[in-house]
Amino acid sequence: MNGFYLLISIVPRGQGEFISKATLEAGATGGTILMGFGTARSTFMQILGLGEKQKDIVLTLVEETIKNTAIEKITEATQKKKAPYGVVFTLRSDKFIRSGKIMGGSDMESNFENELIVVIVNKGFADDVMAVARNAGARGGTVLNARGTANADSAKFFGVQLVPEKETILILARKTEADKIIESIKSMDVLSQKGVGVAFTCPACDFVSLGTK
Repeated sequence: MNGFYLLISIVPRGQGEFISKATLEAGATGGTILMGFGTARSTFMQILGLGEKQKDIVLTLVEETIKNTAIEKITEATQKKKAPYGVVFTLRSDKFIRSGKIMGGSDMESNFENELIVVIVNKGFADDVMAVARNAGARGGTVLNARGTANADSAKFFGVQLVPEKETILILARKTEADKIIESIKSMDVLSQKGVGVAFTCPACDFVSLGTK
């Protein structure tokens, strides 16, 4: 059974539709565009297009059979864009729920070089998280403004109170560095408080820098 991949493209603000058009040409059925901003200060991350600028984060779920084609379409479409333009990578999705049915496969390739660290915290803590992550070796990250789906007195998700305003921090790191970064984030006093935030990691595959070759 074919698996699914979440294709993530981080590009300049206003370019999300351009990326979505490329994935549709590859056979994708649609996607979601999030608005965020970069936090990187190092030259390396500036080269990757993840500096302190407004970003579009395009999420596209694709079947394994069209994953490579979608990446090729994005790469081809952005070859004439001025560098640095952005990055694209994928996350494996073992299971996918659609129309009330669970689909996906569990025999997907397990080799990967990068990990995506996802930290979801109450608004106002993103800078603290990034400071700790940088001290542990992170080169930068992308912060998304978000909101919960309930008021502070009602639902919880993984023990985190769903307050209206949230910040989601995406940190892309080499697999060899991710453990140290996540351990440092885990040790933060603020995250030991109930309802402040959660963090988790996912394998990041097929990493490609976008823009002029």
